Amino acid sequence: MLDLARIQAITLDLDDTLWPIWPTITRAETELYRWLHVHAPMTAALFASPGALRDIREQMVGLRPDLQHDLSALRLESIRLALQKAGDDVALAEPAFEVFFAERQRVELFDEVPDALGFLAARFPLLALSNGNADIHRVGIGQHFVASISAKEFGVAKPDPRIFHAAAGALELPPEAVLHVGDDATMDALGALNSGMQAVWLNRQDHPWRHEVAPPPTVKSLSELCALFSEP
Repeated sequence: MLDLARIQAITLDLDDTLWPIWPTITRAETELYRWLHVHAPMTAALFASPGALRDIREQMVGLRPDLQHDLSALRLESIRLALQKAGDDVALAEPAFEVFFAERQRVELFDEVPDALGFLAARFPLLALSNGNADIHRVGIGQHFVASISAKEFGVAKPDPRIFHAAAGALELPPEAVLHVGDDATMDALGALNSGMQAVWLNRQDHPWRHEVAPPPTVKSLSELCALFSEP
């Protein structure tokens, strides 16, 4: 059960919490491929098969484990590696990444999210807490948040307690006064609980809870979360 009386602020995950991430990534990768077809045709030809650019990004995860908390750097370096393998100019990596990154910010919010953010922001300070590289201001929801902390900026990713404690510190609150809401059972829900925060698991797809500890309160939408704060 949530201790509603103790909640003074809310931290929110972004990808797959406020919008579905894979349609966004697929569209961004498509735009990247179109750009490469014009500006780096050998790279476009070498990586023409579906998922090839994503495969080389996964290869980069193994090559550069130091960048696992920085998805932008991983993507940039994977593009650079693709250009190198194809014999194109590796200096094209930066403008190619900008094409991908601009499209990555064009997200489609889940239907209830605009109203839910307005409802929650009117009652609590909201802080975006993400392992991803979405920019809340470029996405168009920055007006609802007092701050944003990403794994890229902080240098540590969820579920490490340090990034949750940093969020509480930015809100000038103890962890137990902060509620974290996110879709990932391990990164968000369990990570928040292990950090001393309260947690709500946003489980839109009825995924099973696979941890030994009892799950936190679970909702299927942000509308259900808002209803928790509307009850008498």
